[in-house]
Amino acid sequence: MEVAPRTRMEVQGMLAGAPEATVFDRCDFSGVDLSRLDFTGARFTGCLFADASLLATTLEGTQWQRCRAAKTNFEATRLLEARFEACDLNNTSWLRAKLTSVRFEDCKLTGANFSGASFLDHEFIGCLLVAARLPNVSFRKSRLRQLDFSDADLRGCDFRDTVFEGGSLRDANLNGARFEGADLRGADLGGLRLMDAKMFRGATISAPQASDLLGELGIDVI
Repeated sequence: MEVAPRTRMEVQGMLAGAPEATVFDRCDFSGVDLSRLDFTGARFTGCLFADASLLATTLEGTQWQRCRAAKTNFEATRLLEARFEACDLNNTSWLRAKLTSVRFEDCKLTGANFSGASFLDHEFIGCLLVAARLPNVSFRKSRLRQLDFSDADLRGCDFRDTVFEGGSLRDANLNGARFEGADLRGADLGGLRLMDAKMFRGATISAPQASDLLGELGIDVI
């Protein structure tokens, strides 16, 4: 069934009376407090969530397609096998969220804050993560496809044995990150200084990337 609730009370009524997973199609929840509700199995298509609060909600098995949720609060949410596709999630907050088997594909996550969130078996594909905060997240043994981490906070992240298929680490904060066994030949490493290169010990980079690193010291490679 398709519903178009706009208030917390309407949403609660629909969730309570739904015999099966609820479909929210082109609903406007902008600014609505939806905290602590159970949306297990719900599908959101073309919905608006700008400045909405989903604090401590249960989002297990939810599907999100083409939703616009800039500045939405996902703090302390529980996401198990949730799927986000082509969504605007810029400047969202995911503090202390539990993300297990979650997939983000072709999403805008510029400025998103995942500090303190727990990840397990997660996947990002073709996403903009510019200036996102992802400290201490493990991407170990992943294939990272077209992820733009420019200016992102990646302190303490684990990229060991990870393959970068395109994407960017330009000017990212990589303090304490690990890259042993990583293949970085497909990534934009702009802004990296040779003095930072020790963190890439054991990783694979291309000849042009090595030349760029030396260029930071004014050394020309012929």
